[in-house]
Amino acid sequence: MIVVTGGAGFIGSQLVAGLNKLGRKDVVVVDDLTDGKKFENLAVNNIADYFDKTEFRKIIERRDSLCDQVEVVFHQGACSTTTEWNGQYMMDNNYTYSKEMLHFCLEREKPFVYASSAAVYGIDSKFIEEPEYESPINVYGYSKLLFDNYVRNLNAKISSQVVGLRYFNVFGPGEEHKKSMASVMCHFNNQIQETGELKLFEGSHGYADGEQLRDFISVNDVVDVNLWLMNNPDVSGIFNVGTGQSNSFNNVANAVINWHKKGNIKYISFPDSLKESYQSFTEANLVKLRSAGYGQEFTSLKDGVNSYLNILNSN
Repeated sequence: MIVVTGGAGFIGSQLVAGLNKLGRKDVVVVDDLTDGKKFENLAVNNIADYFDKTEFRKIIERRDSLCDQVEVVFHQGACSTTTEWNGQYMMDNNYTYSKEMLHFCLEREKPFVYASSAAVYGIDSKFIEEPEYESPINVYGYSKLLFDNYVRNLNAKISSQVVGLRYFNVFGPGEEHKKSMASVMCHFNNQIQETGELKLFEGSHGYADGEQLRDFISVNDVVDVNLWLMNNPDVSGIFNVGTGQSNSFNNVANAVINWHKKGNIKYISFPDSLKESYQSFTEANLVKLRSAGYGQEFTSLKDGVNSYLNILNSN
């Protein structure tokens, strides 16, 4: 039995789909369906069972007999809203919950692959998986870094696979429920259909209008990395998961315009509220991931956007 926490969410649901393609239907999804729209991500996949997050945490605490069936845990469940400032809520979801899942797996020496984030790096970083480059600028990034450091402090005592994946800007099918936290590809697609105008920030942080840079990665590539780790249980550590190539928001906007064969870019004022907490440049350093043996190529921005828009606009 494979457990996917956050399995009704964006990356989690695509991971379940990837497991299904491998013939694995013994997948147990753990999530919080307070937002009932996420059922759509569950309905398209084959799963063996579903548990509410609160219920599953109790099962883990009691060490019920169900626990003996677990083969591997993909811990994708978290609060991923970078603008959320309720620290108590964030720390319970992203830190305490993660510790509970980690220790459950360590007791049984079962593989534990969890979602970290490029938000741990903050501003003006080299994006290398070392403490000197880590300086989060919001409580979300801090919650992720705190758990990464918790794992680091336990490393000498860990004998089973434990992997943290620092996701960069992930986009693709299954994210529509995320609303404001959905990718710019999703927002641009909606904007071009509603008004014909794609809204980008004016220049900021030394970058010209729309030229702020991010490492955008297709969710399909993220799934491939997770599944590769399941097949390589000797690999442990904290790894960046991006393409290693940054692209400007202008590039993304033009890719969406080219797909639709219509649309214009409109630059809007950069919000004062974001000036001190905005990553104007991200680009994953992939040396550590490649050194661990992951050799698959990542999807180009053009191919990733085109594939995503084909799906979005066929529904």
